[in-house]
Amino acid sequence: MYIISWNVNGLRAVARKEKWQQILDLKPDVVCLQETKSKIDQLPPEIAGPNGYNSYFTWPKEKKGYSGVAIYSKTKPDLVRDEFNMSELNGEGRILEAHFGDTVLFNVYFPNGGGGPVRLEYKLNFYDAFLEYIKGLSASGKKIIFCGDVNTAHEEMDLARPKENETNTGFLPEERAWIDEVVTSGFVDIWREKNPNKKDAYTYWDLKTRARDRNVGWRIDYFFISRTLANKVDKVDILADIFGSDHCPISMSINL
Repeated sequence: MYIISWNVNGLRAVARKEKWQQILDLKPDVVCLQETKSKIDQLPPEIAGPNGYNSYFTWPKEKKGYSGVAIYSKTKPDLVRDEFNMSELNGEGRILEAHFGDTVLFNVYFPNGGGGPVRLEYKLNFYDAFLEYIKGLSASGKKIIFCGDVNTAHEEMDLARPKENETNTGFLPEERAWIDEVVTSGFVDIWREKNPNKKDAYTYWDLKTRARDRNVGWRIDYFFISRTLANKVDKVDILADIFGSDHCPISMSINL
């Protein structure tokens, strides 16, 4: 299964820039998009339901033009969910859960944490609720893949200027500690596992400062997988040559 994950920073804008076809030309089995900022009825047919794919969307219940995620899959999932028993996971259109046999794929646009203490608390509560949920699924025998914009760089090598960002959301100790907990809970940051010493590899750059031109970026987009799936991954990439957003896509080939 070849999976592409991308924070598109507005799906309609990506479609206008003709970047959508560039993704489809890679022939992915599954595409996971974050920050779509649109409802399905706002999308042209070739985006809402491209040929050969089953498509699933969620978006905020109240705030328009914000958040939103989508999954496109050649194989129809056994089950797709966008509502959960934990209030932190509902309301902002941030998560889709797709079941393929005993493997569960999550596409998640995690909260940013900027804008003051209330949003940082929401981000941390979302983190905790999500981790508890997937730990429960894992304990029941499910294999987990979660991808998307986690909105936190884990280690110093995951951003260009770690010292300058030690007190900024996205690199706060409490945010990074959650990723530590994800790892100790049995989930693998598979790109880092395959590239343990690689630096200057990022997935997000600030558009206002033209940071991508200088590669002053952050690696905040991930594939995390159950440890039992790690030996089934053939390849994981950062597709930095694809433009159209302040993030670039990431991809993973896995034998399921």
